[in-house]
Amino acid sequence: MKRILLCVLVFQLVGCAELQQVVNQLPQGTGIGNAEIAQGLREALNMGIEKQVNKLALENGFFKNELVKILLPQELQKVDKTLRDIGLSSLADEGLRILNRAAEDAIGEATPIFVDAVKGITFNDARQILLGADNAATQYLERTTQTQLYNKFNPIIQNSFQKVGADKIWTNIITKYNSLPLTNDVNPDLTDYTTNEALKGVYTMIALEEKEIRTKVSSRTTDLLKKVFALQD
Repeated sequence: MKRILLCVLVFQLVGCAELQQVVNQLPQGTGIGNAEIAQGLREALNMGIEKQVNKLALENGFFKNELVKILLPQELQKVDKTLRDIGLSSLADEGLRILNRAAEDAIGEATPIFVDAVKGITFNDARQILLGADNAATQYLERTTQTQLYNKFNPIIQNSFQKVGADKIWTNIITKYNSLPLTNDVNPDLTDYTTNEALKGVYTMIALEEKEIRTKVSSRTTDLLKKVFALQD
């Protein structure tokens, strides 16, 4: 009965017969318990934070990474195109660069929040994460850190905009666009937009590392990672 309930609770999209094989391996008779599973997942997440998130804090960490580069919000896509069409590509490029620089400035605040969240993984969390999707650990981090990160990132991004004069640059961009004939005026909240895009970028890069560890044995660089993730192979 307990095994059947575990099948239902852990992963409803996979048949119980398939899960039963994994559950039978989990902690009894294998020499690996829930504590080790949790520690292995913490190690994997910390590796993702160290290898991927820290890169985003470097200059061009966002701007030259096509996976996470922050583009203009939908309502400003037409602004970008129009400026380039009338020979103001350099102004459009500078506007994009500023959005990405602000995100890069904010990333340094992410690590302590992630570290606390990783420490908080419980035995029950670990079991469900291990048997979950390729980004199950990243989803856990997103659930437990998104609000905190938004509150940290938002004022830093706002300050970054002010520091480089982004408010003036974007005022200039939007004013030029709004002054063109046959255009509708735009006035988006770029601080909120950039904050949310920065968060997406952070989770994208952690998910990338998690998938590597889950799917490539060569990416499991410690004995604990090899031992834990062998259970989900």
